[in-house]
Amino acid sequence: MTMDVTNQVFERISKLKIAPVNAYIANETSSSSSAFANVATLPPDAIFFTKQRFKEDKDPRKINLGIGAYRTEEGKPYVLKVVKKVEAELLVDDSLNKEYLPIGGDAGFVLASQKSILGNNSKPLEEGRVAGVQALSGTGSLRIVGNLIKNILPGSIIYKSSPTWGNHKKIFAKAGLQQRDYRYWDPKTRGLDFDGMIADLENAPARSVILLHACAHNPTGVDPTQDQWKKICQVVKKRSLIPFFDSAYQGYASGSLDKDAFAVRYFVEQGCEMFIAQSFSKNLGLYGERAGCVSVITSSQSARKAVDTQLRAIIRPMYSNPPKHGAYIAKTVLTKPERFKEWVVELSAMSNRILSMRSLMRKALEDLNTPGTWNHITDQIGMFSYTGLTAKQVAYIEKTYHVYMLSSGRVSMAGVTSKNVKYICEAINDAVRNQ
Repeated sequence: MTMDVTNQVFERISKLKIAPVNAYIANETSSSSSAFANVATLPPDAIFFTKQRFKEDKDPRKINLGIGAYRTEEGKPYVLKVVKKVEAELLVDDSLNKEYLPIGGDAGFVLASQKSILGNNSKPLEEGRVAGVQALSGTGSLRIVGNLIKNILPGSIIYKSSPTWGNHKKIFAKAGLQQRDYRYWDPKTRGLDFDGMIADLENAPARSVILLHACAHNPTGVDPTQDQWKKICQVVKKRSLIPFFDSAYQGYASGSLDKDAFAVRYFVEQGCEMFIAQSFSKNLGLYGERAGCVSVITSSQSARKAVDTQLRAIIRPMYSNPPKHGAYIAKTVLTKPERFKEWVVELSAMSNRILSMRSLMRKALEDLNTPGTWNHITDQIGMFSYTGLTAKQVAYIEKTYHVYMLSSGRVSMAGVTSKNVKYICEAINDAVRNQ
């Protein structure tokens, strides 16, 4: 009886479809492997990778000309005196708290930002035709506008200058926009390819969005003249194009807030509807505070109200609402006359230091009889200079002299000081002659 039961058991086991042991082990290995094992490693961001290499370099001669942040004559980060004063005032202001801001941010900050770029007597502001929200500095502002374009202007194309800030392409790709370039930099003259730019805008389809740098073009440092801006505006209007101004350096480029706002205000005066992305990272030194503003100039109050709802609908599921501290600092500086005057003085000093470094750099290169012409160093404006150096020359300078810049040859003039300019120019001179 017992034997019969045993045989029955073995018979049943033999009929079961049991996988081989080695297959079981393979399945165990597969099921326990990481879900992220096949995630692709992406290349690092060029600017931050330059910063990383600089940080890891132990050579005492090292100089960072890659990062786009203001530095003092000693090469140190600078917190504006007016910012420190305002922060002290905010600290003892019992009316402030840490509650959430509305989705669109602080309304006072938004209005002050719009007045700073459009002017205190702006007609669209007076007529209630400007939609706006607080955003996460320039990058966040650009992304919000990118999403807005995708939502309300389906199928439209955004045109960018060639070259442009490296992050522009990534931002608009994530927003799902079609992108094209218009000619901008002329490597022969190391200046603006104005004719090429106009020709490309003339051929852009109607309702295309044209990304324009309000001042201090990044990365070239080359801006159109006022007469050229007027011509650009004529083409934009004739072709029914929509301007989109990226304003990251107002007041920092020339030292004048009004002069650096010329292009934006002229386009407004000519009746253009437009997008504007503002950042207070550079001109107020609020890099880590992420204070920015999105503005959309429309043709009617009803359109403005509709656009305002669209902007908030983008922000709510993205980050819900913006941070307070940087916006409060900027709002206070922009709205308190005494603090505003102090800011203008400091802003002018920062701008003038950059301009003086351009002059010193050009003179040092010319004194070394460095091959080529170097007037473009002083012809350009703002934080960056497109030197014309090749990627090979840049790599040689980094390896030999420990001077760091982008492979495009773009240098941050904020990293140049009266103490290191001779060394930098000797490195450039060597590279130009021997690479």
